[in-house]
Amino acid sequence: MYTERDYLYDDVEQTKTRFVSWIGESSRFDLAITHSEHFFGKILVLNLLSNRFAIIGADDFDEPSYIAQAFDLETDAADELEGYLKEYIGL
Repeated sequence: MYTERDYLYDDVEQTKTRFVSWIGESSRFDLAITHSEHFFGKILVLNLLSNRFAIIGADDFDEPSYIAQAFDLETDAADELEGYLKEYIGL
């Protein structure tokens, strides 16, 4: 059965993805970080262990507990991930 679709967009682009893994003070992190023009300068961060993801830019760090909520992390693990991501994007 064929149904006609009204696409909002259907783009194909070359992306850059970094895979990084480390064992921190309170948690293990296995991330895929993707750079794409589609997200207007923000990065797509996927936690491969929890299957959670977020599109993150510098302004998102101004939001209290954004990383903890997005990745469903306890405070210590969220602080560690936030520190890494700030360092990664150059804040």
